[in-house]
Amino acid sequence: MCDLVARTGRLQQRYADGSRLVAGCIPFRYLNSESGKVVQVLMISSSSGPGLLFPKGGWENDETVREAAVREAVEEAGVRGILMDFLGDYEFKSKTHQDEFSPEGLCKAAMYALYVKEELETWPEQKTRTRTWLTIEEAVGSCRHAWMKDALVEGFCKWHKEKMRKGEAIADED
Repeated sequence: MCDLVARTGRLQQRYADGSRLVAGCIPFRYLNSESGKVVQVLMISSSSGPGLLFPKGGWENDETVREAAVREAVEEAGVRGILMDFLGDYEFKSKTHQDEFSPEGLCKAAMYALYVKEELETWPEQKTRTRTWLTIEEAVGSCRHAWMKDALVEGFCKWHKEKMRKGEAIADED
């Protein structure tokens, strides 16, 4: 049984310029292989159809955007870690989340890199989501939404490559 509970409802949602504000992350880790360290990203199953996603959800009035991204990682993917850099804002249209504040379902997602330090045995949405570790190449081919593929390729991959080029440590790599 999970002691954590996922937030639900739209009463505390943030909106700006007709768009619902969303926060999410691209969880990642390193695996040692014969050719060196391999980056893997964690994706989760969608609760509404095929394809894989990164954890994301509504940014609420009582939290910062960074807190919202961390909360969504725990609720949807059951992971905790170090929230790192902002990867960018990604706009998309939701087919399932149209409401009086965003009648067209417009959303703007602030995405971050999350270095995973812990995988929880139980988490709020584990009955409706499975998690899968993938290489970058596998993840690119598995993204359900084009905007998430953009966040991975144009956001995360470029960010990670730049960190490596500068010789900067990624959190406290194991």
